[in-house]
Amino acid sequence: MSAPRVAIVTGSSSGIGEGIARALAADGFTVVVNSATSVDAGERLAAELPGASYVQADIADPSDAVRLVETAVARHGRLDLLVNNAGVARAVPHADLDAVTADDWHRILGVNVVGTWQVSVAAVKVMELGGQIVNISSVGGSRPLGSSIPYAVSKAALDHMTRLLAKAVGPDVRVNAIAPGPLQTRLTAGSLATRMARTVAMTPMGRLGQPSDVAAMILALVKAPFVTGEVINVDGGINLVTHMDAPREANA
Repeated sequence: MSAPRVAIVTGSSSGIGEGIARALAADGFTVVVNSATSVDAGERLAAELPGASYVQADIADPSDAVRLVETAVARHGRLDLLVNNAGVARAVPHADLDAVTADDWHRILGVNVVGTWQVSVAAVKVMELGGQIVNISSVGGSRPLGSSIPYAVSKAALDHMTRLLAKAVGPDVRVNAIAPGPLQTRLTAGSLATRMARTVAMTPMGRLGQPSDVAAMILALVKAPFVTGEVINVDGGINLVTHMDAPREANA
């Protein structure tokens, strides 16, 4: 019997990352749960998943990024899949240029782009033939959407990083990205409920996405050995809505 496949899911103590971790565990993966700060939540989740473990690490820190990968391999003997889900954002209206600070740019790019790069480089070094990386991007990486301009720019960079890495590390490792549209979260059920209702009304699938929708695409990519360098929208068709039709406050 072959050893269980091992997956790291960064930023997986809650939300979309938690949903991905649970789906991978249900599919037979041994999951390494990760977060930068939510240690208790991460440890609780790992305790619920068969064979899983938890590693606290801030991927924006170069040594933490390497330690995350090295710890996963030391504990579980291999690494088959890295899901780069960790990311940060700050909600700033796109037209409010003065509200965006240099610190916003450094923090958002430092985690979403540099952090993802650091973990990916560490992972490629230990993956064997058939290893996979899946980056969690956003429709804001290709459309004028997103919680802020720095956030959208970080996702555009992540999309291109996906293509460049896929070309650089193939055929040994495949690299793809998933670009979710608006997802159902505690936030969208609260203060943004009215705005999200407008978005739903314009979405061909007629609903917000769920973490399970993203997880389903990750599992599909795992089973698609001839796909690499792709950025796949998981957005219910919201990318089909024109700029004139889309509500300006819709964020993804």
